Amino acid sequence: GAGDIKITKDGNVLLKEMQIQHPTASLIARTATALDNVIGDGTTTQVLFVGELLHQSERYLADDIPPRVLVEGFDIAKELCLKLLDRYAVKWQEDSDTLHRVARTALRTKLEGDLAEKLT
Repeated sequence: GAGDIKITKDGNVLLKEMQIQHPTASLIARTATALDNVIGDGTTTQVLFVGELLHQSERYLADDIPPRVLVEGFDIAKELCLKLLDRYAVKWQEDSDTLHRVARTALRTKLEGDLAEKLT
């Protein structure tokens, strides 16, 4: 409830508990929460990344760069990122060793390293 103290490093928990009034901040929070619901992680990273994109955009808008140009730039950057992801993607090997390594890596983002090691 209101006034309760929560201690967490989970961005999704923080966003769900916050009462965000600003429309842009609310949109960012909703997209980050949706990402966490689908992927299970990345909330804080997404909020920071989108916040920095908006911050940099504001600088260009102050220099009278048209918003349309910024949007086109974001689209070009997205296409370049997708090409890089395709180039560096690793072929999935469905074996128990790979699954253990993926589980261990995921758990280490949420738990202390020794505990993640024991659980995997």
